[in-house]
Amino acid sequence: MNKSLPLLIFVSLVVLQSAFAQTKSKKFSNEGEFTSNCEGPAVDSDGNVYAVNFARDGTIAIMSKKGNASFFVTLPKGSTGNGIRFADKNTFFVADFTGHNILKVDLITKDISVFANEPKMNQPNDLAITAGGHIFCSDPNWKDGTGQIWHVSPDGKTRLVAKNMGTTNGIEVSPDEKKLYVNESVQRNVWSFDLAADGTLTNKKLVHQFADGGMDGMRCDVNGNLYIARHGKGEVAILSPEGKIIQTIQTIGKKVSNICFGGKNGKTCYITLQDRGCLETFKAPTAGREWAMMKAFEQNNKK
Repeated sequence: MNKSLPLLIFVSLVVLQSAFAQTKSKKFSNEGEFTSNCEGPAVDSDGNVYAVNFARDGTIAIMSKKGNASFFVTLPKGSTGNGIRFADKNTFFVADFTGHNILKVDLITKDISVFANEPKMNQPNDLAITAGGHIFCSDPNWKDGTGQIWHVSPDGKTRLVAKNMGTTNGIEVSPDEKKLYVNESVQRNVWSFDLAADGTLTNKKLVHQFADGGMDGMRCDVNGNLYIARHGKGEVAILSPEGKIIQTIQTIGKKVSNICFGGKNGKTCYITLQDRGCLETFKAPTAGREWAMMKAFEQNNKK
C-alpha cells in the first residue's frame, strides 16, 4: 500500500471540510413577511432576489442584497406562484400552481403573460430551464402521492415527458445539460434522466434515497453537485453527481422550500422558509449553474 495514501485522504477531507466551513444558515430577510407558501427564490443579474407570496399569496417580492423586501408584481387573479426561473437578464418564468400556467414576466415593463397553459397538469410546481430555453416542470399530485414531468418548448408547447412517478418536486438540469434531476418529496427519491436536445428523457436512474424527511426545491452548482431543500428536516443536503452526501447545512427554520444561487461570485445561497415566512442565506464554495448561465447570457450579448 502507498504510505502517502492515508495522508492524501486526510488532506482531501480537510480541504472539503474547509470549503464547506459554514454549516448553518443565517437570517436574510425579516421573519413573517411572506405567507406559508414562501417559495421560488431567484436572483437577477444585478443581485436582486425574488420570491413568491409576499404578504399575501399571488404576489412576487423583490429583495435588495441586504434583504429589504418590497412588492414587485401581483399575478393575475386565480394565479399563485411557486418556482421561478430566469430565461435571460430581463425575463423570468413562474410556475403558477393554481392557474395551471407557466407565466412569463418582463422585468422591465412588469408585464405578465401566459407562456404555456396545460389543463392536464395537476399543479405546476417547480421549474428548470436550459440555456436554449427548454423548460421542465415538476407536476405532483399530493393527494394520490403521484407525479409527472412536463417539457415546455421555447415556443410554449407542452409535452408530457415522464409519468407514473412519485410526488415530483425539485427539478434541475445538470451543468452540461445532459442530465435532468428530479426529486420525489414523499418517496424521498432523487432521480436522474438522460436529457436529449429536444427535451426527451430516457434512462431513469436512482441517484439517492433519503431515510427520512421531505424534499422540495433544488439547484446544481457549476460542478454538478445538487443542493436540495429538505422540507421539514431543517437543512439543505448537498449531493455529489454520484449521489453521495457531501455536506448538510442546518437552517434556522424547518420547512425549507427552495434554494437559488446569487451574490457577487454566485456562491451565496438564498433559501425560502415556509414556517418562518422569510429567506435565509449561506455561503457555498462553488457558484451556481443558473448564476453562471446568466453571466454567460450577458457576455454573449456584449459581443
